[in-house]
Amino acid sequence: MRRRSSSNASRRSSTIRRRSENLRFDEFGFALTKRKDQKLHHRCHDYSYPEMSSVRVKELCELLSYWNGASFICKSQIERFVRMGIPPSLRGRVWKCLLTIDSLRETSDFNYENCLSEVRGPLVDLGVSEYGILSAITTLSETQNDLGLNQQQPSSGPEPRYSVDDITLFRQIALDLQRSFPTHRSLMGESPEAIEGQAKLFRVLIAYAKYSPQVGYSQGMSYIAAVLLMQLAEEEAFWALTALLDKPKYLAELFDLSLTKVQHQVKVFDQFLKHRKPKLSQHMESVGVLSVHFVMPWFLTLFSSLPCWDSVLAVWDLIILHGLSAVFRTALTIMELLEPRLMDLNDEGAVLPLLLRVPVDVAQYTVLVPALWRTEVQDWELKCMNSLVLDESHHGSKTGVTVRSLGPIQQQAKSAKKDRIEAAYAESD
Repeated sequence: MRRRSSSNASRRSSTIRRRSENLRFDEFGFALTKRKDQKLHHRCHDYSYPEMSSVRVKELCELLSYWNGASFICKSQIERFVRMGIPPSLRGRVWKCLLTIDSLRETSDFNYENCLSEVRGPLVDLGVSEYGILSAITTLSETQNDLGLNQQQPSSGPEPRYSVDDITLFRQIALDLQRSFPTHRSLMGESPEAIEGQAKLFRVLIAYAKYSPQVGYSQGMSYIAAVLLMQLAEEEAFWALTALLDKPKYLAELFDLSLTKVQHQVKVFDQFLKHRKPKLSQHMESVGVLSVHFVMPWFLTLFSSLPCWDSVLAVWDLIILHGLSAVFRTALTIMELLEPRLMDLNDEGAVLPLLLRVPVDVAQYTVLVPALWRTEVQDWELKCMNSLVLDESHHGSKTGVTVRSLGPIQQQAKSAKKDRIEAAYAESD
């Protein structure tokens, strides 16, 4: 019976492998599927990004060769190229420069390879391979349950090199690997390329969790790391992830173990929407749609669920250029483009799917990206909206606290803040 079961599993595995080998992929590595499956996976393969002239490509290459992140000229020049549209072949180099990956690696005491060597010990003890991490989910779950039960009893054997926390981390990452771009050639099926791609993604995520235990691993990181691996070598992708998640300019205020930070940023987005699109904000509230249900997935995956990959990469270019403000900029742009449709819908069951699966005609490059460049979010606005959220949460938690109980300086500052915001949004209101 075991032989027959093993034979069946082998046949299933070879069938999956043959299917993945017979598939065709688009220029960004996504499987070309039938039109009905494109709807299922919410993926469009008709790209419309502009092609940069050979002269401009040469100019960009020269800029990258003498790149100085502290130079105002370099920053203004790179913004010009980002606006034109970064050629796919140069995107990795641009991201490396903007995120200062080499400098980060050189100045850090953390050693990527040493960390992976330490992680492999517990994996060996568990009988799990980084090259078969998806097939080990059941094993990890069973071991996690057994270890939880056995913690109550003294052990007579040697101490294992893994803990419940290690297994929980391995299992959570393995589960999320299954959901991360299942139609991309680097992660799809059981081809050698996919097995290597899954192992790279697992290693990058594990290494970051060890590098920054206070942040650890949380929902959404697998998508971000996977996109980085599509553009960069493995260790470069790790340092790029570190730059994005640790630097205040980028996503340091989005990710934490409890998801408290992203929930705060959702409230900040609500403030933006109230000031910029008051009618739409009121309509969403009347329909009963909470921003947390669609903004959180947008933010935690950096809009990588959009159906047009050339648009996703253009959004990432802008985020890596400008940081967190570009995340809000993108969300507000999508809301503006969807506003006419949203205003015509009066049922939560119709509104949420539209926001979670942004239609192709809105997400396509020629529509979304020009609108994105027309939308602006200033750093002072972001600070003001943050302050409003903090004020509301602080004073809302203390019953009986009113503006009168504030000191004269606090009253003046709060009044000035409101005046500034109202003046800035007078036209949109």
